[in-house]
Amino acid sequence: MTFPEFDPDHWPPVMPPHFNMAAYCLARAARDRPDHPALIIYASLSDTGPAEVWTFAELEAAVLRAAGALQEFGAQHAVPKGARVLIRLENTSAYAILYFAVIAAGYIAVAASSQLTAPEAEFLVHDSGASIVALSDALPRGDVPDGVHVVSETAVRAMFKHARVAAYANTRPEDPAYLIYTSGTTAHPKGVVHAHRAALGRSPTYQGWYGITPGDRMLHAGAFNWTYTLGTGLIDPWANGATSIVYTGEKSASVWLPLIVKTGATIFAAVPSLFRQILKYAPEGPLNIGNLRHGLIAGESPPPSLFDDWKARTGTELYEALGMSEISTYISTSPSTPRKAGTTGKPQPGRRIAILPVAAGISPLPAGEEGLLAVHRSDPGLMLGYWNRPDEQNDVMRGDWFVGGDLGVMDAEGYVTHRGRANDIMKALGYRVAPLEVETALAQHPSIAEVACTEVRVRADVSVIGAFVVLKPGFAPDSEGIKSFAAERLARYKCPREIAFVSALPRTANGKVRRSVLKDLLTRAGSETAES
Repeated sequence: MTFPEFDPDHWPPVMPPHFNMAAYCLARAARDRPDHPALIIYASLSDTGPAEVWTFAELEAAVLRAAGALQEFGAQHAVPKGARVLIRLENTSAYAILYFAVIAAGYIAVAASSQLTAPEAEFLVHDSGASIVALSDALPRGDVPDGVHVVSETAVRAMFKHARVAAYANTRPEDPAYLIYTSGTTAHPKGVVHAHRAALGRSPTYQGWYGITPGDRMLHAGAFNWTYTLGTGLIDPWANGATSIVYTGEKSASVWLPLIVKTGATIFAAVPSLFRQILKYAPEGPLNIGNLRHGLIAGESPPPSLFDDWKARTGTELYEALGMSEISTYISTSPSTPRKAGTTGKPQPGRRIAILPVAAGISPLPAGEEGLLAVHRSDPGLMLGYWNRPDEQNDVMRGDWFVGGDLGVMDAEGYVTHRGRANDIMKALGYRVAPLEVETALAQHPSIAEVACTEVRVRADVSVIGAFVVLKPGFAPDSEGIKSFAAERLARYKCPREIAFVSALPRTANGKVRRSVLKDLLTRAGSETAES
């Protein structure tokens, strides 16, 4: 079984007529290094060793046995090829194996969380049209509507020992492989459909962000219902014959450093806020990081000081990436692309990226001009579309370009500065201001640990910028000092007029700031308003 190799000078590649994402990730390593550990599960720091170790041969066998069981179940219950299988399991080996088994069998995997409320879960089942729900034993079956088949976690694990080992389904590169729901801030998240080719479309990430080798051991702090975790924690390590490490125990900021050492992790991936928390609660001075080569950050904008703080304490670098559910990460730094202060990184090798005018047009803007970040539709990592939302699909395509709503500026060297989301743009005193620009400036204040900004309406006809600040330990609220600091770095219309001091920023389960609820904090936190 052969697959196209990544060549940045000839990208995208000519796709074969048949391509299965699960085979791409598992078959080569199972053939070439069957006894190499593919998946290691740690359940507790106090354990002397891992709770589970799966070699590539064992992992592929379990995936294909589960695929065979799914196909037999589907035949018995008239579940057609291409049906959706929604996974609501704990973040364990069962989740990882079933996810790839669904894809190997020719169904569409829908990654979801076991932490969803009943209404949230009901929405996903109905919206996705799932035929099968894999449900954690700890969750009530009442969350699943009538007519949808339920497979318990116990039954899932029994599938791994199924008698028949299936062949990988003879899918095409453009066939849907998985459906992921965006971690939006509304009550109705949006489904993003990816083809089997999406796994191959992640190839520019291997050296454009990770610098990954077959000898690496990847530890990811996130949950499998997030594309960041699925991609960085499972898909990419296995496609490169590397080891994925999953921790299923109680999580806190203080657990990760000793876990990195205990597991022998060489790459650690998380959101920037977790890296900041790790430093905050770690012992003072240099830190023991074992075999760690570097860390990966994505999912939110990092405070500017994080890179130097992490390097000073650990001696290793952090590499940042910008991505979205529709394309995964596509702009980043890496061991071969050094960080440039104030920027996110460069388009990964092989990617066709442009900055387009905000209002309309398909002609890329020159260096230094702000516009919408765009990805060429030929990128094999680009989504097939939005699930049951054709109108929104049309809204994000401009000719041959996908425009996802991120604002950015590309300089003459190709480095991109992310300016936030176009739909997050604040209108303050008649001016348009990107929250990220203000947050980046305020984050440099010595007393600020975290900050998020949004538009705040102070009168029926007047909106100003509000800043929501989490202070570092030992600092007292000083709104005037923060405003003066901002005034030295930002145009007057960009400066926050209201400062609210809060104990924590509201975030989604994946760590993204929920800007839509920031305004509500003003009713619960002290705020001080500048005179107009």
